[in-house]
Amino acid sequence: MPKPIADFLPASQVVPEPALETRTRRVFTTEYKLRITAEAFQCRRGELGALLRRERLYSSQLQQWRKQLAQGGEQALSKSVPGPQPKLTVEQRELEKLRRENGRLMRKLEIANGCLSLQKKALQMLDQVNSGDDE
Repeated sequence: MPKPIADFLPASQVVPEPALETRTRRVFTTEYKLRITAEAFQCRRGELGALLRRERLYSSQLQQWRKQLAQGGEQALSKSVPGPQPKLTVEQRELEKLRRENGRLMRKLEIANGCLSLQKKALQMLDQVNSGDDE
């Protein structure tokens, strides 16, 4: 008689690390950006690549930080929200949503009122037909 398969399998179970399960975008503080740009400015020929590898940065990030620092100073470096700025504020979006909902409900109300008036007219016609038969 063959042995059950469960006897051959190990009893251990793999548990994934929660830190490896979720990846998030790195956020760099203004102080960090200033420190790295200062270090990059002091680098001699050939040392910049080692700095970028040590900090796990791309040269385009450093380029962008240098450009922001030159154009707007420290305040320009403090921007950390990626992507385009929204055209409407939260209140404006909510107002627009409520306007669309109001328009939709007004159309439903017009349809319901039209149905009621149609039912009234049909009832009047039936009353006229019935009252004409009684006479």
